[in-house]
Amino acid sequence: MSILRPYVIALTIVLIDQISKWMVKSWMIIHDSIPLIGSTVQLTYIENPGMAFGIRFFESHPFWGRWFFSVVSIVASIGLVWYIYQARKETILYRTSLGLILGGAVGNLIDRVLFGRVVDFMDVDIPDVFGMHRWPVFNVADSAVVVGMIIMTFFVIFHKPGDQEGQIPLESETAANPGSGSE
Repeated sequence: MSILRPYVIALTIVLIDQISKWMVKSWMIIHDSIPLIGSTVQLTYIENPGMAFGIRFFESHPFWGRWFFSVVSIVASIGLVWYIYQARKETILYRTSLGLILGGAVGNLIDRVLFGRVVDFMDVDIPDVFGMHRWPVFNVADSAVVVGMIIMTFFVIFHKPGDQEGQIPLESETAANPGSGSE
């Protein structure tokens, strides 16, 4: 099961992301906001034709605006699926980060391919940082990618090559060596 864990995490993220986006689209009107914690945390329904954080390139161009980013996302997702398999002997933490990133990428890819825009709805007020009064509106998929990247960054910075602490052996390795640990 450990070899499948990142894929299960990715699938879970995709399901939560798509269900939450469906709920927002079904229950809210575009540009509508519902305060959850005053104006600090709100649900704000927007549709983002650009990239993450509302970055927009070629949004009005028929090919570059929709299909170019979709094709790039498809290629990146296929690359992640392959890389997750190649990283099957890495620590569970590292593979979890890859699963989160894959799930987020696929969640937003589904929106981009089906609708040409990504549904965003999490709206958080932040202290005035970088000249921003509010953080750009985001979604579950965006959150998964960010959390996955943070975990991966810590792993890359603090993991020493050959350090096996936290590494979970594959079931086939456990069966071959009964004295080793298991999940």
